[in-house]
Amino acid sequence: MSYNNKEEGFLKGTTTAGIICKDGVVLGSEKRATRGNFIASKDAQKIYKIDDTIGITTAGGVGDAQRVVRIIKAEANIYKMRNKVPMSIRAISTLLSNLLNENRYYPYVTDLIIGGVDQTGPQIFSVDPVGGMIEEKKVVSTGSGSPIAYGILESGYKADITMDEGIELVVKSIFGAIRRDSGSGENIEAVKIGIENGFEKVDESVIKRIISDINYF
Repeated sequence: MSYNNKEEGFLKGTTTAGIICKDGVVLGSEKRATRGNFIASKDAQKIYKIDDTIGITTAGGVGDAQRVVRIIKAEANIYKMRNKVPMSIRAISTLLSNLLNENRYYPYVTDLIIGGVDQTGPQIFSVDPVGGMIEEKKVVSTGSGSPIAYGILESGYKADITMDEGIELVVKSIFGAIRRDSGSGENIEAVKIGIENGFEKVDESVIKRIISDINYF
């Protein structure tokens, strides 16, 4: 992610990833935020909880991403209070798509992954800065490190992958991007959103163990 610098414009750097598993969804990200060539933060939050079974990852401008998350979280809470049921993942993604498309001439500079589980099962959608919405069937990555992450995600994906295996694959993909993309760095965070237990943050010790086992660098 990047902070807005009027002299240099938006200089984006991030790696986020999502994967659909047979028992849920895994979302992950590194934690570096940059301002041009300056590392502005080594502990930036890029994964947010929208509801008990829905999460979102953000890439792009920090302020834009935070505003979009606040709007969509408020809308999801209002819907839940009025209807006594949570919004579906598709509905939240469509709302995000409409919000970003309506502002396309003065866009929110942010790339989003929305993932979780609802009555239709595990789902992931990606939404670009001008509102383009795509349902992802297997894996997805955003940010400057995404080309590197995609190679690892797609080579390691299998149809019956579990969330535990998905956590390992997502962490490996982000770690690979960190090693080769200057806009991505520092620590890795990940969440798993399961059919049974909902939104859960992956313990830091699990992520460190996965990284310690990586031997391709």
